[in-house]
Amino acid sequence: MFRWYRNSAKCYVYLTDVSTCQQEADGTPSWELAFRKSRWFTRGWTLQELIAPTVLEFFSEDRKRLGDKTSLTQHIRNVTGIPLEALQANALSNFSFEVRMSWIEKRSTTREEDKAYCLLDIHVLGLAYCAFFAFHFIFYTWRFHLVSSSPASRG
Repeated sequence: MFRWYRNSAKCYVYLTDVSTCQQEADGTPSWELAFRKSRWFTRGWTLQELIAPTVLEFFSEDRKRLGDKTSLTQHIRNVTGIPLEALQANALSNFSFEVRMSWIEKRSTTREEDKAYCLLDIHVLGLAYCAFFAFHFIFYTWRFHLVSSSPASRG
């Protein structure tokens, strides 16, 4: 999915929990606070949607354009902790493993294994690479259980 987003001409984010209909008492648009608290920034699958595209436009639940990744970069950086350079489509290999792992820490997925899939291509792990290790993990786990449950191993 990362490459699909990276190669797209433009991507759109529809924030169902951000409205442009109100303003704060000081005149600040209330959507800015809602934007920073949006659930979209906590979902695991949106990590690739955020980092990969060059052009990413954000829309409120009332279908008003809030801005794009470039104009909202500082807000996004403050919410996610993702460095500006990563948001500006620089090579992810410029960031350490630990830094890239920190991008998923505050995000949640329904299933634990989905967190691993969210990191595909962010950690330069292609699907074939993951499948190779998954196969070996499953094979050796199966082999361990087979050997440990055999009559010969019980002595």
